[in-house]
Amino acid sequence: MLTPILRLKPQPAAKLKVSLVLALTGFILAAEIIGGLWTGSLALLSDAAHVFMDMFALALAYGAIRLAALPPSHNHTYGFHRMKVIAAFINGATLLLIAFEIFRESWERFQNPSPILAGPMLVVAVVGLGVNLVVALTLRQHDDDDLNTRAAFLHVLGDALASVGVIVAGVVILFTGWLWVDPLASVLIGGIILLSSGRVLKQTIHILNEGAPESIDVVQVGQAMQQVAGVAEVHDLHAWAVSPDYLALSAHVVLADQALSQTHPLMDELKEIIAHQFGIEHTTIQFECRNCGQGPVVCVDEPEAATASL
Repeated sequence: MLTPILRLKPQPAAKLKVSLVLALTGFILAAEIIGGLWTGSLALLSDAAHVFMDMFALALAYGAIRLAALPPSHNHTYGFHRMKVIAAFINGATLLLIAFEIFRESWERFQNPSPILAGPMLVVAVVGLGVNLVVALTLRQHDDDDLNTRAAFLHVLGDALASVGVIVAGVVILFTGWLWVDPLASVLIGGIILLSSGRVLKQTIHILNEGAPESIDVVQVGQAMQQVAGVAEVHDLHAWAVSPDYLALSAHVVLADQALSQTHPLMDELKEIIAHQFGIEHTTIQFECRNCGQGPVVCVDEPEAATASL
């Protein structure tokens, strides 16, 4: 059996919250689709599209939570942490497509306004806002390290904002008859979706491309490591995110001349600095007698130490 690389704490609270939010969000989705078709409101249907994508994201998040809890294996030595990133990428790409479809439909509505039942539209939007507030209260006490629950909380806040926009549009249409307000509200909702998708796609593409974690300066990591007594040089340094909450690092460390027995406490000190100063728990460090020539990242100004032997 392969020894597990990382022991994950169980996330029953997160799974329960996501399940509850999925049920409540499904109720909002059904109400807004029926209400949008009944009243002819594009704003309601746009918000329903937003809610559907939130359900899709939540379902992916729920599946990712369950997969990420599985232990590593011979075929998946990091486990399934990356599934959370893949799920987020799919969500972001689909959000992008929906945003452009909303813009297209809004443009047609601007040119050819359709009759709207403002009263029922307003009622459905108010119900949607109320349920969104209940969901937000459910997710309010999320764990800061639980990215899925935090993302769900932010999604719900976006839904609530979109519901407010639909309510405002319904009130304006009810009292003025200005039908162009409905596609205008749809454009605003599409803008919210577009911004959300842009943020998600930027973060996920960076992670999938093995980019360094945004919260970490790799040069600073190397400098902190090379300040440890006994370290002559740090090179071939890599830091990446398997998932947003699982960071990893590998590095080659050239040692000054010392006894082999002294290297064990040196390794412990290096890993403690990396974990406490930079939050990287999964670390792979290779000790060397001289630079192996695999692309230096950070080096010290002591070339004679780099060629010393153990």
